Amino acid sequence: MTAPTASASPATPGGQADDVPGDWLAVHVFYAASPRPLLLQCVKPLVDDLTEEGLLAGYFFINYWLEGPHLRLRLRPRRAADAPVVRERAHAALDAFLRERPALYEVKAGFLAELYETLFTLEYTEDQRAEFLGSDGRMRLRPNNSFEDRPYEPEYGKYGGPSGISLAEWHFQHSSDLVVEAARSMNIHLRTVLLGLSAQLMMVMSGTFLQDDEGLLAFLDRYHAFWDRAFTGTNYTADQGYDRAYTAMGASLPERFRRIRDAVSRGETERLPAFLRGWAEHCAELRDRALELTLGGELTFRAWDDSRDIHPTDPAHALPMLLSPYMHMTNNRLSMTIRDEAFLSYVLARALRDEAPGDTGTAGDAEAPGDVGEAGGTGGNGPGAERAPGAVRVPGSEG
Repeated sequence: MTAPTASASPATPGGQADDVPGDWLAVHVFYAASPRPLLLQCVKPLVDDLTEEGLLAGYFFINYWLEGPHLRLRLRPRRAADAPVVRERAHAALDAFLRERPALYEVKAGFLAELYETLFTLEYTEDQRAEFLGSDGRMRLRPNNSFEDRPYEPEYGKYGGPSGISLAEWHFQHSSDLVVEAARSMNIHLRTVLLGLSAQLMMVMSGTFLQDDEGLLAFLDRYHAFWDRAFTGTNYTADQGYDRAYTAMGASLPERFRRIRDAVSRGETERLPAFLRGWAEHCAELRDRALELTLGGELTFRAWDDSRDIHPTDPAHALPMLLSPYMHMTNNRLSMTIRDEAFLSYVLARALRDEAPGDTGTAGDAEAPGDVGEAGGTGGNGPGAERAPGAVRVPGSEG
């Protein structure tokens, strides 16, 4: 489909220009370190201040690797006239943060450089790669501890056209808020905690969108298979060790995932711990809005091979198409890796298949998201072991 030329919402009949939010601003922050300090010490205070002052209509962020690990910050001015001050305030906040808390790692050689080079080759055609090549024939890297304004280019074909993009942007802010709060209040710098949190968020979202067991299992199987197929021939995903890692968890964690599934399928979100309860309520509203757009014929997707537009009016068709990028981009914000996503989707599907009649009590612990354990159960050598400062994406997952 042809993308609209502007991302701003149309004015309502009789509305004033001042009531219409400005176009999205995009800043790419090249920061080769954990994004946690950047989020908590820079992005959150900036967004809070701009919102309190009535200058901001929305925001979200994603992690990305092209030209070096970086955070893509999206800011939407409350009014078009607010754009210059929003941009100026963002630049000032980033300048101050990068001076005070620079990333010390340089992506020049070693594992991360090879990982990014592999992704670059896999995800971009030769013509597309030419734009980003350095004089040595490898992907060009932007200076660490720098930032640049870039165009905001929403993926209309992935999210269902203009109406789908508006819904996605609303969701992306909720997802960003959730990740910032998790970074503030949980020990997600510990891999076991991060994996446990991600698995439970995935279970809540997928179980809310797909309430039929057969459909949910089929989705999780496809989600797992994508990661292995997309990176066949590399060592960044591996089936070996999945069964061993799952067995090493014992019975309690799979049972927790099944309890979460049962709670969301029954609409009994009060059984969930507070953090998951809020996410479940948001996911239910997101699903309902997506259903409304689907039944109204307002979604237009573009086929993966770019050969045709797709106009789904059956929720069984449309919801999985939206669920996949929604779920992936939350994992992206959590800085999950390729192996993480492949492993956790395997774990969730197997937990549901291994279900036996039993306890359907409270689905978890409000204070501890739960540890999945090192994937592979061998001190970090199994699936999910590598840890990149920025997560990777499904090809084309520009949020």
